[in-house]
Amino acid sequence: MAKPDLIFTRGPIHTGDPARTRASSLAVTGERITAVGHDEVRELIGPDTEVIDLQGKLLLPGFQDSHVHAVFGGMEMAECDLTGTVGVEDYLTRIRSYADAHPDRSWITGGGWSLESFDGGLPTRQLLDSVIPDRPVLLVNRDHHGAWANTRALELAGLTRESADPFDGRIEREPDGTPSGMLQEGATALVSRIVPPSTPADRLAGLLRAQKLLHSLGITGWQDALLGVFGGNPDPSDAYLAAAREGTLTARVTGALWWDRERGAEQIAELLSQREQLSHGRFRARAVKIMQDGIAENFTAAMTSPYLDGCGCATANAGLSFVDPVALRSYVTELDAHDFQVHFHALGDRGVREALDAVEAAVEAHGRRGNRHHLAHLQVVHPDDLDRFARLGAIANIQPLWAAHEPQMDELTIPFLGPERASWQYPFGSLLRAGATLAAGSDWPVSSPDPIAGIHVAVNRMEPEATDGRVFLPEQRLDLATAVAAYTAGSAHVNGLDDTGSLLPGHLADLVVLDRDIFTLPPEEIAEAQVLRTYVGGALVHSA
Repeated sequence: MAKPDLIFTRGPIHTGDPARTRASSLAVTGERITAVGHDEVRELIGPDTEVIDLQGKLLLPGFQDSHVHAVFGGMEMAECDLTGTVGVEDYLTRIRSYADAHPDRSWITGGGWSLESFDGGLPTRQLLDSVIPDRPVLLVNRDHHGAWANTRALELAGLTRESADPFDGRIEREPDGTPSGMLQEGATALVSRIVPPSTPADRLAGLLRAQKLLHSLGITGWQDALLGVFGGNPDPSDAYLAAAREGTLTARVTGALWWDRERGAEQIAELLSQREQLSHGRFRARAVKIMQDGIAENFTAAMTSPYLDGCGCATANAGLSFVDPVALRSYVTELDAHDFQVHFHALGDRGVREALDAVEAAVEAHGRRGNRHHLAHLQVVHPDDLDRFARLGAIANIQPLWAAHEPQMDELTIPFLGPERASWQYPFGSLLRAGATLAAGSDWPVSSPDPIAGIHVAVNRMEPEATDGRVFLPEQRLDLATAVAAYTAGSAHVNGLDDTGSLLPGHLADLVVLDRDIFTLPPEEIAEAQVLRTYVGGALVHSA
C-alpha cells in the first residue's frame, strides 16, 4: 500500500462527519484523503511523506461558495473600486483619481458604492459631472441591481425624458422627466450595452485574479451564478473554459447558465448545447440561473403585498416578477426533465413562493430526480412557505452577511416592509428547524467573499465590526457547526461535488487550515480567524 504524500497531525481537525466530528490526524495520498483519526494515522508516515504539524491550528473541509460572480468580481478589482467606504466625497475622490490614472480609458467603469450613501438610495448625474464631465461614467452599486451614470453616458445612450422604462427596470428621473443618473435593474443595460466590451484576455485575467483571492479565503470551489450575456455584461464562460483547458483553473467550478427572461422555452435547446460545450476538467455548466425578482431596496423584489411609503402607507407597488410565474412552472418542469439544476434568484416572499411553486410543478410531473434545485438570497420568506423547502427538496442558498443591522437594512428596507414582513427576513434558523438543507454563498462582488465573515454573521446576526450590540432577529441565529456545514457540505451538495465538503477517507483532499480553532472561541471573535493554507486535491493553492 502506497505511503501518504501528506499527513496533517496534532489537530484539531473538524471533519464534518457526524460519526466523528473531531480528529487529530489526517492522511492524503494523491488527490484523496486516505485516513482520518488520531495517533494510528501517524503510523502511516513513509520516508517521502510530508508531515504538517498543525500545532493546534484548525483543519477544516475547504469552503465552497454556492452563489458568486467570480469573473466579474475579478474584473472589477482592476476597475474603479468604490468598496470600503460610504462617503460621497470619498467616492468622488476615488473616481477622479482613477480617471486621472487612466487617461487612455474612453469609459470610466467599476462600482461598489452603497445605496445608503445617498438620499433614498439615488445618486445624481450632476455629482459625477462635477468630477468627470467629459468622459462617460457608469458605476454599478454594491448589490449590482442598479448603476450610476453621468450626463455624458446618458447622452451617448440616447436617454432623454421621452425614453421609456424597460419592462424589467426603471430610469429614475428629475421632476421634468430627464434621467437623473440612477438606473434600476434592467435599465442599466440601456447604458452598459454601449460600454466597450471586455476581451477574452480581460475575462481570463479577471478569473485568475478572483481565484487567487478566493483561495486566500479558504475557498476551494464555487458555483458561478451567471454564465451568459445579461444587462450588457460579457459572458464569462470563455474564461472558465480557457482556464480549465490550460490547467490554470485550480478551483472546482459549477456554472449556472443564464435564463434569458425575454425569451421562453425555445432557449432550452441552446442551454443543452452550452452544457455539453462548457464542461472540461474542473469546470461544469450543469445549472440554469433564473432571476425571478429584484431587490427590496429599490422595491423590485416581488412581495405578496405592496411596499409601504415613507409615511407607512401601502403603495401600489409589490415588486416585479421577471418571469411570468405560470410560465415559470413549465420552464422549470422541462429543465428538470433534462436534468438541469435550477438556481433561482428569489428574494421577496412572492418571488420565493413563485420559485417553490415551479419546483413543486416539476416534482409533481417527474418525482424527485435529484437535481438539487436551490433558491438564493431568501430575504423575505412567508412563514407558510418555510416547510415547503424540505417537502420539495429545494435547497435554501443563504447569503449570511446580509442578515444584520446596517444602514441599508435599517434605512432602506425595514421602514418599507413594515414590522411583520421585516420579521420574516433571512429566516435561517426557521428554515433549519423546518428541515431545509442549507448552503451558503456570498454573491461577491455584491458583498465580501470571506466565508469566515459570513459564518460570523450567521452565528451572531451582527456584522463583525458592529459596536452597538444590536442583534438582527436573534431567533434566526445558527449554531457554529451548522454555519460551517452550510459553507462546506451544504455548498458541496449544491455544487454536485459529493466527494468534497467533509473529511472522510475517499473524499478529495480539499482542505483549509485556520490560524485558530473557531469552535473554542467566543462567538463574537469568530471573524478574527485567518486562513493559513488552502489545498485543492492535496495541492497547496494558497499559503499565507
